[in-house]
This record gives sequence, C-alpha cells and structure tokens, in this order.
Amino acid sequence: MTKHLFMIVALWLANPASADTVVAARTIRAQTLLTAADLAVVEGKHPGAITTIDDAIGLEARVMLYTGRPISRSDIAPAAIIARNQIVPLVYSQGGLSITAEGRALDRAAVGDFVRVMNLSSRTTVSGVVAPDGAIHVGGTPSH
Repeated sequence: MTKHLFMIVALWLANPASADTVVAARTIRAQTLLTAADLAVVEGKHPGAITTIDDAIGLEARVMLYTGRPISRSDIAPAAIIARNQIVPLVYSQGGLSITAEGRALDRAAVGDFVRVMNLSSRTTVSGVVAPDGAIHVGGTPSH
C-alpha cells in the first residue's frame, strides 16, 4: 500500500494539475457589471489571468471583454459610483473645520479612486478621493 501511495505522489509531483482561467462567456462591453452568467472557467494557465469566478463577480469591465479570452486583473475594477458630469459634494476637513461645496465630476470613479472635479462656485478644478458615500474628499483629513 505504501509503494502505491508513493507512486501516486510521485506522479502528481511530476504532472501537477493545471490551473483554471476565467474567460468571458460572451462579449461584454466596458462598464458592464459582471455576473456569474458572463463568465466561464477553462483549463489552462494564462499569466496575469484571474483563476476563480468569485474574483470577478460584482466588478465592472474596464475594457471590452471578448468571448473565450482570459480576463486579467487589469481588465476589471470595482464598479464606479461616480459618473462623468455628475454633481457631487466636495468635502474639505481639517481638525474641527469642515467645508462643503458642490462640484462636477470630470471622470467616472469608484470608491477610493482619485477623481478630478470642477468646483461649481469657483470653476476651479481640484482632485480628491471618492468616499463610500459618494462625496469627494479634497485635501485635509478624510472624515469617514
């Protein structure tokens, strides 16, 4: 019995199982939120490709994903919560001081992304970080 087990282990080490790769089950447009129905798993290892469907579900396609092609981490990202031209609150917080103004987002962005925003009062373009509530924190110390 021990000899048989040794042979199985030796064969497994000589021929390790190939990794799985996640591919698009259909052509998917950029900015589409991914679901399990959009994805498939194929046998084979592709450098940089994701290996489990769970790694992609709920994320957004950053680029066009073509049927049968491997999906890499750079092809997908968290879903944007800020749309281009959306009116968003700008927040500056430092110590006990908090200043809020309205701005217009100049790009799409997800939570944690830097985004450029035009302050509607001053017409000045500033950059800030998107908070989970959709506010853009500029300068100072984020107060989330």
